[in-house]
Amino acid sequence: MTRNTLAAALALGLAATAHADEGMWMPTQLPDLAAQMKAAGFEGDPAGLADVTAPPLSAVVRAGGGTGSFVSANGLLLTNHHVAMGVIQYNSSPEDNIIDNGFVAKGRAEERPANPDFRVVVTTAFDKVTDQVLAAAKGKTGRAYHDAIEQASKQIVAQCEADGSVRCSVANMYYGTDFYRIAQVELQDVRLVYAPPRAIGNYGDEIDNFMWPRHTGDFTLLRAYVGPDGKPAPYSENNVPYQNPAFLHLSAQGPKEGDYAMLAGYPGVTYRHRTAAEFASQIDQVLPRRVALFQQMIDTIEAATAGDAAATQRYASQLQGLKNNRKRAAGELEGLLRSDAKTLRGADEAAMLAATPRTQRRSIDALFAQIAGGASVGERDLLLQQVSGATQLLRSALLLERLRIEAAKPDAQRETGYQARDLGMIEGTLKQVQRRFDPKVEKALLAHVLGRYQQLPDAQRVAEFDAAFGRTPAELSARLDALYAATGLGDEATRLGLLDKAKAGQALGDDALLAIAGPLVAAQLRLEHEAKTREGESLRLRPAYMQALFAWRNSQGRALYPDANRTLRISYGRVESITPRDAVTWSPVTTVAGILEKNTNAYPFDAPKPLLEAIAKGDWGNTADPALGTQTVNFLTNLDTTGGNSGSPVLNAKGELIGLNFDSNWESVSASWWFDPRYKRAVHVDMRYMRWLMDKVYPAHDLLAEMGVPAQ
Repeated sequence: MTRNTLAAALALGLAATAHADEGMWMPTQLPDLAAQMKAAGFEGDPAGLADVTAPPLSAVVRAGGGTGSFVSANGLLLTNHHVAMGVIQYNSSPEDNIIDNGFVAKGRAEERPANPDFRVVVTTAFDKVTDQVLAAAKGKTGRAYHDAIEQASKQIVAQCEADGSVRCSVANMYYGTDFYRIAQVELQDVRLVYAPPRAIGNYGDEIDNFMWPRHTGDFTLLRAYVGPDGKPAPYSENNVPYQNPAFLHLSAQGPKEGDYAMLAGYPGVTYRHRTAAEFASQIDQVLPRRVALFQQMIDTIEAATAGDAAATQRYASQLQGLKNNRKRAAGELEGLLRSDAKTLRGADEAAMLAATPRTQRRSIDALFAQIAGGASVGERDLLLQQVSGATQLLRSALLLERLRIEAAKPDAQRETGYQARDLGMIEGTLKQVQRRFDPKVEKALLAHVLGRYQQLPDAQRVAEFDAAFGRTPAELSARLDALYAATGLGDEATRLGLLDKAKAGQALGDDALLAIAGPLVAAQLRLEHEAKTREGESLRLRPAYMQALFAWRNSQGRALYPDANRTLRISYGRVESITPRDAVTWSPVTTVAGILEKNTNAYPFDAPKPLLEAIAKGDWGNTADPALGTQTVNFLTNLDTTGGNSGSPVLNAKGELIGLNFDSNWESVSASWWFDPRYKRAVHVDMRYMRWLMDKVYPAHDLLAEMGVPAQ
């Protein structure tokens, strides 16, 4: 099957799809799903959803590591409390603890700037460029194939960004089969407007995370600003609210079981079209090691910050992220085992291969061999990723050294992330260090992560890391103490001065962390070369696997959509209850009664006094559910979601905003790999709960009016 016939197969697969539940669809696919969407209850025109520059999709944006949506004409943006946690933490201090107390800006002058590396990204174009990307890669293999794809993508990006008005990227769909050019406006000045207290925005914390029933007001309001000329600009008091071409309207009505629901957002990464061997590796190796590592990192941070209020606040956002990732990995493992995904995926692949011509099998067999090679270094790569990803000062040193090296190249030849277009983000990363760093905590994290690295077999060890940190726990502890006692990177002015040198390709000077950064970056470059060689082979070989997979699934009338890859996607379905096990059925809607049932007046079920008083008063205004006669909190749908969909707006059949996605149920955490319609549910904040909180509990009537909510 050629790439052109694969496109035809995909179209046939869309027509064959019988159920709305499964699928993270590209907007361009929706016109072909018109009949299914109409049958599910959608009252709009599915063809209108193909245009990312038109309402309602033009109101949906990437916000930080999740999704958000504009809800007014003046840049007001709605997302999750946990998506905006870094912004909240950045503006919190022991003297002004807005994490615990919440925050309501009394007018725009009181809105607080987000951390400098927080971005809101608005998609303005989405175009297929497959032929342009693949032309230069023809006949190449390995690293050469990877580099040809990368260079072609960079050229497309450079042409797209030529006038300086947008930031562009090239997205890989169907694992090297198709490529799309995406143009986006990147908003740099984002400000905190409204955040409920932690005991509302994160009610239940890890005990309730991924669990149903939920009673969490996981929402926050931000505002995006631009320069007086209307163009994206860094924070300035002279900036003005961003005028987005579209914004979502809140529905006056709430959801009830069976209602149509639709979600738009930027899901992270799914792996449903991966090989049976990759499924087995995920279940047998990857997930167990992630659970163990993340739990140990959580324990390390909690021990290192105990009794230190300032350090606790500085690591609040990172700790919440680690807890979420650990529990997600544990839930994913449990769900894959419950669904027997390894066995089922293996049987599906075996049947597919039996129906695949031998000529096509040669590329597939080569892909299998390539995958096996990459799996052998998985634990090492996870640990070394945390060495920089989970730190601030060491990451700064590695970032500066890598930028210094890349600066010697022509901009078009630099690694993505270190080009001229990336310098603003690098500066923002270096600026935010001050409010996210404590030396004792960082050393404790490194002692744990590198201590695990020291236990790896010699074949997985990296000489430069051994030279920098030693080969025993005692050597590691002594070297970390010496390194952090002799570095000046804890000073913001020092870091920014070094940034100027790095941008010019100049030597960075005498500093303990910078001294080890040189050999460590050299090692990272060597490992990166090996990874890119494997990735190049995967890009070259995996399309043959995808062609066989889609031919097989077409023959069965199964859903055909690309795995998620942080690009805009649509899911549609309905509000639906769940039966997670025998004789147990859960309603799809929760109410404030559940807050009282769970409340213990102790963390994490320590509902704030104003909330408890408002519930006791029972004044729901116009936000009560007419059938239940009380205030709703959260609701369930069968929408297809994964990480990155946090903050995604949930719309009704008319395209009105009824909910805000923030979680999945425990039974469906494994949906990033395996979709099981029996258990897949998404958890949302009912917008009536948000309206009630902003009206009766922590009032913000001006903001409600700005969102078009009439006064009561």
